[in-house]
Amino acid sequence: MKAVTRTQYGSPDILEVKEIDKPVPGKGELLIRVRATTVNRTDCGILLGKPNIIRAFTGLITPTDLVPGTDFAGEVEAVGSGVTKFKEGDKVWGFNDNGLSSWAEYLVINEKSNVIPIPKETLFEEIVACIEGVHYALNFINKVKVNANDKVLINGATGAIGSAMLQILVHMGIDVTAVGNTKNLDLLESLGASKVVNYEQEDFTKLPEGSFDFVFDAVGKSRFVLCEHLLKPNGTYISSELGEGLENTYLPLLTKLKGGKRVKFPFPSDIKGSLNYINDLLSKGAFRPVIDRTYSIDDIKQAYTYVLSGEKTGNVIIEY
Repeated sequence: MKAVTRTQYGSPDILEVKEIDKPVPGKGELLIRVRATTVNRTDCGILLGKPNIIRAFTGLITPTDLVPGTDFAGEVEAVGSGVTKFKEGDKVWGFNDNGLSSWAEYLVINEKSNVIPIPKETLFEEIVACIEGVHYALNFINKVKVNANDKVLINGATGAIGSAMLQILVHMGIDVTAVGNTKNLDLLESLGASKVVNYEQEDFTKLPEGSFDFVFDAVGKSRFVLCEHLLKPNGTYISSELGEGLENTYLPLLTKLKGGKRVKFPFPSDIKGSLNYINDLLSKGAFRPVIDRTYSIDDIKQAYTYVLSGEKTGNVIIEY
C-alpha cells in the first residue's frame, strides 16, 4: 500500500511517500480503507517533535511509528476474529492524538478504541474535518462551566479548534466575540459570532476591561498577563499552548491560590465522547466543518508546509 513515512523528527522535507506492506487485522481489530485524513495541529507537533513533551508519547529520540497521522475517515474492509461492533463495508471515523498511522491507504485499529460509525449522508472529507478541532474545543469548554448569559472571546476563531469552538458555543446560546483576519470576517459572522475583531487592524487586548467571563486562546498566541484585564472578576483564561516558559502549566495553581481571575489548562480527554458529541450536532444540522484546502497523499509535504505557515483557515484535508 502507499503510505507517508518518516524515521526521524523534523520538517516536512523528511516525509517520504512509498510502498509498504498492507497491515493485517488481528483479534478484535478492523482493517480500514482510509479515504480522508487531515494535517492538523497535533500532526505538526508529532512531525517536529515539539514541544518536547510530545516525545514522551511518540518516541523520545526517534518516532515510534513509521507512518504518522492521527485521524481518519474510511470504510471497514476486513475484520479480525472476535469483532462484534462492526462489519465489512461500515463507514467509520476515528482519532488518537498519540498517532494512528493513518497517512496510508490502510490502517488497523481495535474496535474498542476511538472509532465510531459515520453519520448517514456525511462525506468522508466533511467528517474528518470534525475531529481534532472539535475534540480540543470541547476540552476547553468542558474545563469550565459556561452559562447562557456569559460572554466569551475566542482568539484564533478561524482555525480548526477556534471555528469548532465558536459553533459549539453558539449552539449553547453563548454570546461570542471572535478574533480573526480580514479574509475570514464574513465566515466568522456566518458561524454565529456576535462580534468580530479583525486582528490585522485592531488589537483585541485593547477591548474594554472586564468584558468577558472567558477568554479562550485557541491558537496559543497570547498570554494571561495580556488578557487578564479583559476578564470579569472571576473570569477564566484558557490557552491551547503551554505558554512562554511553560507558564500555563503552573499559572492554574498560582491563580487558584490567589483567587479571582483564573488560568486553566485543557488537558484533552474522552476522545470517543467528542466523536459522539459531534455526531449528534451533525444530525441536528448544528455544525459545519470549515475546510480550507484539499491535497492528495502525494502532496503531503506541500500540505504540511501550508499548515505550518499558520495561514490556514479551519482544516486541511488529505484524500486517498
